[in-house]
Amino acid sequence: MNQAENQPVLAIEQVNAVEAEILRLAREWPELGQAAVATRLQRAGLQISASGVRYIWQKYGLETAVKRLQALAAENDGCLENLTLNQRRYLERGLLSTRLAQGEQADDELANLPEAELEPLDRQRIILNAAAELFSTQGFDRTTIRDIASQAGLLPGSVYHYFSSKEELYMAVHQEGFRSVMLQMRIATNEVSDPWERLKRAFTVHINSMVGGSAIDRLTGHSLALTGHPRLLDMIRADRDAYEDVIKALIVQLPLKPAVNRTLLRLQLLGAMNWVYVWYHEGKLSPEQIAEQMIDMLRLGVESTAAH
Repeated sequence: MNQAENQPVLAIEQVNAVEAEILRLAREWPELGQAAVATRLQRAGLQISASGVRYIWQKYGLETAVKRLQALAAENDGCLENLTLNQRRYLERGLLSTRLAQGEQADDELANLPEAELEPLDRQRIILNAAAELFSTQGFDRTTIRDIASQAGLLPGSVYHYFSSKEELYMAVHQEGFRSVMLQMRIATNEVSDPWERLKRAFTVHINSMVGGSAIDRLTGHSLALTGHPRLLDMIRADRDAYEDVIKALIVQLPLKPAVNRTLLRLQLLGAMNWVYVWYHEGKLSPEQIAEQMIDMLRLGVESTAAH
């Protein structure tokens, strides 16, 4: 019987610091292998071996990437929306392999295979996630390819196999981030027809990406406010412009007074929304509430009628 069956699979309450970090990484980076997790913990001052990581995974029934992805989906009532496309595909392949196995014993054998014997998650995606996390915390200039490789649990040569330089990797992270955010915006805005509601939903996605999305989403969101590093701005300018075109199209649809300058309105809104990541504190207003109040203040005004 699983020792943790009476608590959420990825819960981190009432466990020691090492277990808490292992379970946190299982949630945030389910694709990482045991060696990569151990390396990260060691860099953070928590001493544990790769076999120690696997022991904790087994304690919670998380010893394969498939099981960790299943646990993430279970936290969302079985919905896969909180998984990336690549994670979904990997989970589907893993579940299919299990179904095709002959009998319960074969299923058990598959579940207990070392993770290296399962088809690995997209290594390129692991590198992008590691790079985004380090670019966000250390900055572009202070981050090296060796740092990124270590964060991903890989050798530097493995990173260079996919990306010829740090600059190429930086651009790839942003291309993925902007693609992801624009896809989420399109899904959110296509559900409604009212132009003001469409704008609110777009900016809810915008803010959530900056403060609560993946490492790639957060880096992309922060870079929307990037003004002090001309070289980095030039590197991602095309992606930023494509993103702003999405916002521009939403502004065009608003029923505004003829004298309103829509370009200034767009820049004002983007400036306000981009600055959220500086002052945001989790537990107060949600991204949805922030977007709604900002749009309503713009649309309805802030002056009290009692003043007249």
